[in-house]
Amino acid sequence: MNKHRLILYVWLCMAALHAAAQTNGSNSPYSRFGLGSLKDQSQGFNRAMGGVAMGFRDGNRINMQNPASYSGIDSLSFIFDVGITLQNANFKSGGSSVNAHNTTLDYINAGFRLSRGFGFSFGFMPFSSIGYNFSESKYLGSHFNSGSTLTYTNSYTGDGGIHQAYVGFGWNPVADLSIGANFGYIWGNYEQNIAQTFYDNGTVTTSSNGLQRQIDADISSYKIDIGVQYPIRIGKNDVLTAGATYSIGHTINSPAHYYSYVTNGDTTKSTIEKAFDLPTAYGAGLAWAHKDQWKVGLDVTHQQWGDARMPQVIDNRFVSTSENYLNRTKVAVGAEWLPERYSNKYLRRVMYRVGASFATPYFRVNGHDGPREYTVTAGFGLPITNQFNNRSVLNISFQWGRFAAPASSLITENYLRLNVGITFNERWFMKWKIQ
Repeated sequence: MNKHRLILYVWLCMAALHAAAQTNGSNSPYSRFGLGSLKDQSQGFNRAMGGVAMGFRDGNRINMQNPASYSGIDSLSFIFDVGITLQNANFKSGGSSVNAHNTTLDYINAGFRLSRGFGFSFGFMPFSSIGYNFSESKYLGSHFNSGSTLTYTNSYTGDGGIHQAYVGFGWNPVADLSIGANFGYIWGNYEQNIAQTFYDNGTVTTSSNGLQRQIDADISSYKIDIGVQYPIRIGKNDVLTAGATYSIGHTINSPAHYYSYVTNGDTTKSTIEKAFDLPTAYGAGLAWAHKDQWKVGLDVTHQQWGDARMPQVIDNRFVSTSENYLNRTKVAVGAEWLPERYSNKYLRRVMYRVGASFATPYFRVNGHDGPREYTVTAGFGLPITNQFNNRSVLNISFQWGRFAAPASSLITENYLRLNVGITFNERWFMKWKIQ
């Protein structure tokens, strides 16, 4: 690898991190619950396959969703991966409809083998995002004598999100068994605001005091994810790999602050020292590989948000509680077809991918279960071939998703995403011999 490509990688990292700092990656009103809208953690190679990852282990890819896969990284390679998403979302409630657009950083990571059967990876990836701005108005009545009309408006705004950086190891200690772990640091800010304003014939009243509330926190903690994989050969050309992961749940030692005040009145402040929990999570999956052509995977993951405490205002009390939160289950399925890896025809070296997923909500809204998420995905892995490299890949995927709530009074969200990722695969560790 020459110095010009090293400079390019550093520049891509800086540009992607700058992009992450410029956007919170969410326009969803549902990001006001819990830690915000959860990221699916998938990468360029599996984003088009519904995010399946538990059983995937390839020498030319980084699969951070199961760190046991790092032990399978090719011994000659240094892999660098970066991806972004462009999203168009539509929100519907009653007869109203609003569109929103945003661009987000999906991930930056790298990986290589340290020694035989021992792989290493490090990187950055958002965990959740908070970003919303909406309001609701209600009619209070009319004054009989003056004929004035009284209304009030509640305005809801929020901003923030959680980021994570990690280093991970994958080890193949015996036979085909691989184990691994990601050791992560999570950090971010959390801010929610509610402003209530009263109007008399469309003019802000001075006789009624508006109420304003704010919750904010600076969050930082650790995150540990453990993985295991075991491939089973079931024929001359077929391998079935079982994979499983476990994420350690724990209390986040970060305080949350609550401010409440009325116009021309005093400010009330409350603080909860340990207001947040990171949920325990676990997953399992299977991946079937046929020759070097077909890969098919199925994953099931479960997050115990029903046991995780979050700061909330309930009956005018600022409390940290798991009330209004639910355990979340996600099922994903996906497939990849590569006609012929070493064909002279370019289209036969393209990887064709499809997938789908379904996830239950992790929160309640006004006593109702939140929206369920349905996604359908498709995309390509396009080989990048030049005089220096024929192992890098441009990953392009399209994702259609829908948040559908069981209660008709809740907002329905539809989104279309274009995901673009580049996997640079360099032969850093090749040794040349002269005979």
